[in-house]
Amino acid sequence: MNNVAKYVSNNGIENQNINSKNDVFWNFGPELLYEHTIKQGLGVMSKGGALVVETGQHTGRSANDKYMVDEPSSRDNIWWGKVNKAISEENFNIAEKQILAYLNERNLYVQDLYGGTDPAHRISVRAISPSPWHSLFIRNLLVRPDVADLEGFSPDFTILHAPELKMDPEELGINSETLVTINIARKLVLIAGTSYAGEMKKSVFSILNYLLPEKGIMPMHCSANIGKDGDSAVFFGLSGTGKTTLSADPERQLIGDDEHGWSDNTIFNFEGGCYAKVIRLSQEAEPEIYATTSMFGTVLENVVIDEDTREIDLDDGSKAENTRAAYPITSIPNTTDGAPGAYPKNVIMLTADAFGVMPPMARLTPEQAMYHFLSGYTAKVAGTEKGLGKEPQATFSTCFGAPFMPRHPSVYGNLLREKIAKGDVKCWLVNTGWTGGVYGVGSRMPIKYTRALLHGALDGTLNDVEFRQDSNFGFEVPLSCPGVDDAVLDPRGTWEDTAAYDKQASHLVGLFKENFVEFEEYVDDAVKAAGPIA
Repeated sequence: MNNVAKYVSNNGIENQNINSKNDVFWNFGPELLYEHTIKQGLGVMSKGGALVVETGQHTGRSANDKYMVDEPSSRDNIWWGKVNKAISEENFNIAEKQILAYLNERNLYVQDLYGGTDPAHRISVRAISPSPWHSLFIRNLLVRPDVADLEGFSPDFTILHAPELKMDPEELGINSETLVTINIARKLVLIAGTSYAGEMKKSVFSILNYLLPEKGIMPMHCSANIGKDGDSAVFFGLSGTGKTTLSADPERQLIGDDEHGWSDNTIFNFEGGCYAKVIRLSQEAEPEIYATTSMFGTVLENVVIDEDTREIDLDDGSKAENTRAAYPITSIPNTTDGAPGAYPKNVIMLTADAFGVMPPMARLTPEQAMYHFLSGYTAKVAGTEKGLGKEPQATFSTCFGAPFMPRHPSVYGNLLREKIAKGDVKCWLVNTGWTGGVYGVGSRMPIKYTRALLHGALDGTLNDVEFRQDSNFGFEVPLSCPGVDDAVLDPRGTWEDTAAYDKQASHLVGLFKENFVEFEEYVDDAVKAAGPIA
């Protein structure tokens, strides 16, 4: 093979059973990856400087095509079922052979990176792909080693990425021509049949979610930031809840926007970049993220661009609702530059309630926090995952990240409870979803209100206001907050038809209770009693 670039590891890709006779481009930076992407017709540069690409059929994760390998070393630790479907070692090996044959016929792009900013807890990851823009994506999203570390770089885990290769579902016993699978024993990830780049970063997240609990570290699908007084805050939330947007606060330093570890003393980022939703992004409401869409080095997925002027249109969702920007975290001006945060003082759980039932802010007891963490309620809307229609879908994604949790939710839930108990950690539930009616009738919660409520929680202002007990869920809801219309704080009062609200609230309460049945044997009576009271 012909290795190209300055920074080629002594531990070559022949160790990953690749023996390509073509060019292998090692650790290219954005300049050369842009050039290769554009020359191959895989993307164009926007007027502002971002690289605009399309992901084709898959504009979101393919949740039904993700598998864990059923092998002896990890078998008893994995939460098997709908989230973690099994693929046999035999079928994994067949898929690997096919992917290696595919990669060996192509020019390849290699990135040697870290999953995790903390040297004590990170893993070394090698991503191998025939696509230059996917190479730039993973370079943006993971942590880039110092140049001195590249020469002897040896991966703990390897990603073999074949986005255009269609698999045979009958031969492999899988659901479709798409395959995303992790083999813990072999320390190998296979991705085929999808060009959606998020599968690469989420595979690394899933690996860390498997490994870190054994070290007493809480892996979290969350963003995190630090206030002026050094107070850290953690924001749990799934796609579309505002996790990335709300943590990019000009008044607080960003630690990271999506994946973190909570050790005995710190919060540290798993990533070196951000992967933000940009559909209908507001320059006024989200200036830091908006600015990245016009920066060199940013990868824009499925964003509409004018062929003549190269102007992008963030309001046009004709290619996908799940349009994304992937950029290094250094593109956000106010970050910790990889430094960890102190033990958190506040935990925020974000939900986008499609039923318009939840209040915009609620204060949780430790038991309620455990209940809502295990519940992980939010709503999916069109575009965040393949297969969703135009109507929203209420969902309970335990630990606010079930698709990425290889172990049983109780493992993560108990870790969170231990971390909360260790310090005086305040917990809040924030609804960034709908008010005044269900999705399609009501309106989205104004971000200015959400930000004002968050500031009130984080700076202690809400400690001095009066609260009421919610009649449906039992948690405490503030009656006022500076910068927020008091009427919004009572969701029932925002509906024209209060009887319709009561009906929806009763329905949602029932869904919560039905969902929590599977966790009851893993929690004590105090947590069981912390659920809805209606």
